[in-house]
Amino acid sequence: MYGVCLRFAKNKMEADDILQEGFIKVFINLKTFRNEGSLEGWIRRTIVNTAINMYKKNVKYQQDVEIDKADIKQHAEMSAFEDIAAEELLKLIGELPVGYKMVFNLNIIEGYTHKEIGELLGVSENTSKSQLSRARQTLQRKLAELQNKKHE
Repeated sequence: MYGVCLRFAKNKMEADDILQEGFIKVFINLKTFRNEGSLEGWIRRTIVNTAINMYKKNVKYQQDVEIDKADIKQHAEMSAFEDIAAEELLKLIGELPVGYKMVFNLNIIEGYTHKEIGELLGVSENTSKSQLSRARQTLQRKLAELQNKKHE
C-alpha cells in the first residue's frame, strides 16, 4: 500500500501521512467491509480515497486550467514508456505537477474513468482528459530527454 501512497504524494513524508490516515480509516470502518470483494482491494480503495481527500484539502485545484480545443487522444501512444525502468518512470511521474500526477495515477494506474475522476476531484470530465493528455506529453518529453542522455 505504501507504493500507492508514493504515487500520489509529493514526497515520502506526505506518503507516510496518506498511509497512516488511510489505515486509520480502514480500522475505523473495518466493520463496514462486506466481503463482496477482496479485503486488499477494499483497503487499496480506502488508501486511494484518502490520497484524493488529502489532495483536495491541501491543494487548491486550479479551476482556470485552459482546456485545449485540439482533439485529446485518450489512448495516446505510450511506446516511450516501454524501454524505461519502473523506478525511473515512477520518479518522472512523481515530478509531474500535482493535478497531472493525480489524474495520471487515477486513470492509468488505478483504472478510474474520466467521469469518475471528475467526480472525485470536483473537476469536469474534459479537465480530467486534458490533464491526462498533458501528463502524457510531459512524460513523453522527459522520457525522450532521458533516452537522449543515455545514448550520448
